[in-house]
Amino acid sequence: MSEEANSALITRFYQAFQRLDAEAMAACYTEDVVFSDPAFGELRGRDAGDMWRMLTTRAKDFSLTFDNVRADERSGGAHWVATYLFSQTGNVVINDIQARFVFRDGKICEHHDHFDLWRWSRQALGFKGLLLGWTPLVRNAVRAQALKGLKAFQASR
Repeated sequence: MSEEANSALITRFYQAFQRLDAEAMAACYTEDVVFSDPAFGELRGRDAGDMWRMLTTRAKDFSLTFDNVRADERSGGAHWVATYLFSQTGNVVINDIQARFVFRDGKICEHHDHFDLWRWSRQALGFKGLLLGWTPLVRNAVRAQALKGLKAFQASR
């Protein structure tokens, strides 16, 4: 696909996210997509779409901006910022994320989000996140909780 088509695909993905339309987001992915971020680790295929379904269903006071969309025939990227209420603590989180994409057959086959988990944990978890958010213990606990939530969401569908 052309760089214009791939840039449009990224834009379509984030516009769907702004509307909390997880089905439209998942439709941008190949069936065997590989997704990764610091909170969930690596997710493959349907698990990646289900993560967006779960997050959009649970979103409170959510807003999203995105910019710096860029793409060529094979790969691309974007910068995005999500602002939301973290349900477990009621704290407002402003998560600043750099995304990388790989394309195949007009869809996203790899999506890698990068953000500072310590910065996220300070906002989401408050004082505990400030003190311990940089440690592997908290990183592993965040990932375990995220995956537990995803499995519970999938079981309830």
